[in-house]
Amino acid sequence: MSRFRDRTEDFKDSVRKAAVSIGYNESKVAATMASFIMHKPKERLPFTRAAFKTLESIRELDQFMLKHRKDYVDMHRTTEQEKDSIEQETTLFIKTCKEQIDILKNSIRNEEANSKGWLGLPADNFNADTIAHKHGVVLILSEKLHSVTAQFDQLRATRFQDIINRATPRRKPKRIVKEANPINTTLANSESIEPDEIQAQPRREQQQQLLDDETQALQVELSNLLDGARQTETKMVEMSALNHLMATHVLQQAQQIEVLYDQAVEATKNVELGNKELSQAIQRNTSSRTFLLLFFFVLTFSVLFLDWYS
Repeated sequence: MSRFRDRTEDFKDSVRKAAVSIGYNESKVAATMASFIMHKPKERLPFTRAAFKTLESIRELDQFMLKHRKDYVDMHRTTEQEKDSIEQETTLFIKTCKEQIDILKNSIRNEEANSKGWLGLPADNFNADTIAHKHGVVLILSEKLHSVTAQFDQLRATRFQDIINRATPRRKPKRIVKEANPINTTLANSESIEPDEIQAQPRREQQQQLLDDETQALQVELSNLLDGARQTETKMVEMSALNHLMATHVLQQAQQIEVLYDQAVEATKNVELGNKELSQAIQRNTSSRTFLLLFFFVLTFSVLFLDWYS
């Protein structure tokens, strides 16, 4: 190791002398010498900047959900309006992230279209590797967003289940108690009233019995109406949850249909390019065949002419 010596300082002195000889002032010389220590960060490509921005948005969405998780699920911490506002903000976050991912996908498709050469094949292997890397980046971002949206769907399902449980009718035991109450009251009244008073007031008892029957019938009717209203409310909540899930699945199917449509358009373009190449090949084959026939004809005529001439 004694044969080797660090020549870094000699190199710096040489660079300083060369800069002074060129005419650099002290500030430029200092900046040049500092560039050997602190390198400038490499400027990122637009796709890389957009990908990092999308990743940061997904992380912010995850942090927002972790921050408001208890507020959204617990029924006693916040009101329904606050929960709705949290859901709207989360939905807006998810929509923004999806739009950013779609922009990245469109940029990759445009780059693929511009990089295709003869017969729609990739012209450069390096560009093909870059496009494959970008597809991997978009796939990772989509998986991260899907995991976050799955967590949000679980929280929303928990909230809807709590609403359904609260809206479930629980009036059957109370109805039994209420139906038993008039009997107990009549028995108590019959025990408290003496026989002489019962015989003296038959009309009052009949009127009281009619009033009790009507009151009991009204209570039963009102309880039935209340049960029906609660069942309707429960069904409406279930329908809203199903509609939201249906909208989510329809959105996913729409994205898949769009991808299939793009692939079908690309396949159609490739078929058209293939047909053009085939027609050109047929034309070349026809022209070459005509040239060969003409060549053999001229050659035969020349041989016959030379034979006659000799």
